[in-house]
Amino acid sequence: MNSELMSQPVVAQGKAPVAIALDAPDLATLSTWASAAAPYISVVKVGLEVFCRDGAAAVQAARAAAPEAGLFLDVKLHDIPATVGGAAAALSHLEPAILTVHAAGGAAMIAAAAAALPNTAIAAVTVLTSLGESDLEQIGLRGPASDAVRRLAALAVGAGAKALVCSPMEVALVRAEVGPGVLLITPGVRPTGADAGDQVRVATAEQALADGADLLVIGRPITAAADPGAAARAIAESLGY
Repeated sequence: MNSELMSQPVVAQGKAPVAIALDAPDLATLSTWASAAAPYISVVKVGLEVFCRDGAAAVQAARAAAPEAGLFLDVKLHDIPATVGGAAAALSHLEPAILTVHAAGGAAMIAAAAAALPNTAIAAVTVLTSLGESDLEQIGLRGPASDAVRRLAALAVGAGAKALVCSPMEVALVRAEVGPGVLLITPGVRPTGADAGDQVRVATAEQALADGADLLVIGRPITAAADPGAAARAIAESLGY
């Protein structure tokens, strides 16, 4: 992993570069999952559904269960620049290490979020991993997906994003586009043989890291396992941690 990134308090030293997606039905389950995975993973991710339901309590529960992990607040802000800047500022008391916005919101919107949270890595989501080529055509986003991701990545970094979210299928292309100083986050990571679920553009953890990813978002392969802690440990060990 890039040494410049490792100097930031985003990915925990000595633990696998994995963010566990805590898409839990309630806070008790969220805490159980986070606690089980905490010895092996670097980041806890609180997503939109959980945050809308439980708010700051979800962040507090995740932090209490995994106190050494960085907080990834994945709410994917997307609105006019003033609104996104205000929303990001309203989240400042939670001190997220990473906060997501949609790159499609444009440069001014991304810049507003970055200005509101200068100590947070604003992560611009390029193209959702649930979208395939036909989906892009339907919504009028000029593709193919690789070209759309590359364009949005360059725009976001130019506007002040310190991180990017892209599928494993495009991570090598994005790394070549933006260089070594940007944190690349890849959802859609699945162990070999695992169900892809609602993700379309997926790859294994090993392949994503080899292609230039810095942080892997993994949810159901851990949280849907009979023993989430054992699943997290197995993934960490497969990555050499």
